Amino acid sequence: MNARILVVDDDEMIRLLYSKELTADGYEVETADCGTEALTKTSSANYNCIVLDIEMPDVQGLEVLKQIRTSSPTTPVIINSAYAIYKTDFNSWLADEYIVKSSDLKPLKKKIRELINGVS
Repeated sequence: MNARILVVDDDEMIRLLYSKELTADGYEVETADCGTEALTKTSSANYNCIVLDIEMPDVQGLEVLKQIRTSSPTTPVIINSAYAIYKTDFNSWLADEYIVKSSDLKPLKKKIRELINGVS
């Protein structure tokens, strides 16, 4: 069975790109377009990794992260934000990794592989 990844981002193009790229890498990918949908999905399914945006129109990513850590503390979470400023927010430290969005997906894909395979 392929590893399951949840991509949470309010930008449809990001969701489509990540889904296409990660599916091509052999992952089973689900997406959520807001924090509320992400929390609904994480409460009813298990994921091997969650890629989480911060700036979303409903529930902000850092609040989603806190709730995921409460309900599923061992699920790896990668914050993937266009804003490096949140790196200094201590709530972001709950994530396993913080990667600033870029057109180069290699760092994100590498970290997903490491977290899913238990390599650091």
